[in-house]
Amino acid sequence: MQNGRKSHWEKAYEKAAENELSWFQMRSEPSLELIQRHAASKEARIVDVGAGASRLVDGLLEGGFSNITLVDISGSSLDLVARRLGNRGREVRFVCSDITEWKPNIASDIWHDRAVFHFLTDASDQDAYLEVMEAATTAGSKVIIATFALDGPEKCSGLPVRRYSETQLDSRLGASFQLLESMRHVHVTPAGREQPFTFAVFQRS
Repeated sequence: MQNGRKSHWEKAYEKAAENELSWFQMRSEPSLELIQRHAASKEARIVDVGAGASRLVDGLLEGGFSNITLVDISGSSLDLVARRLGNRGREVRFVCSDITEWKPNIASDIWHDRAVFHFLTDASDQDAYLEVMEAATTAGSKVIIATFALDGPEKCSGLPVRRYSETQLDSRLGASFQLLESMRHVHVTPAGREQPFTFAVFQRS
C-alpha cells in the first residue's frame, strides 16, 4: 500500500506544474496564521507533514522561523521546494518518507498537517499516523490538522478521503490531545472549485 501511495504522489508532482495542482496556495492560509499564533517563539521546532510543494515553508522563513522540517512521501515535491528556496532553504530539513512509516528523531513544538490525515481511510493507517505524531511531539506540543469538512469533496487527486468535523477529529486523536480551537476554511482551487476544510488545533497533554 505504501509503495502504491508513493507512486501515486510522485506521478502527481511530475505530470502537473505546482500551480496547477488542486491544493495549490500562493500563500498558505490559514496555516501561517495558526502557526504564528500558537508558536511560542521563532525558534519553535515546526514539522510540516505532507508538505508537498507547499509554500508554507516560504512564509515561515519570511516570518523569521528557521527550525523547520518538511516530510513528504514524494521526493519530486521536496525537490521542487529545495530548488525554489535555493539558499534560503539551507537550514530546512527535508525528509522523504511515508508519514505512517517515519521514525522521527526530533520532538516538534508544532506539528502541521494540511490534507494528509484525510487520505488515510484505513484505521490501521490512521493508527500508524497517530503513533508517529505521538513520537514526534511532547507535552505542550501543538498539533494543527486540516482535513476536508463533512461537506467537502469525497475524493482528491483520484483518491477517496475521510471527511471530518472538529468533533470527529477530537475523538480520533484521543484524550492525549486537547482541542484548543477550530475553524472552517474554504479553499478555492486553481480551477475555481470550492473545497471546504476543517482546521483544528490541539495541544498534547
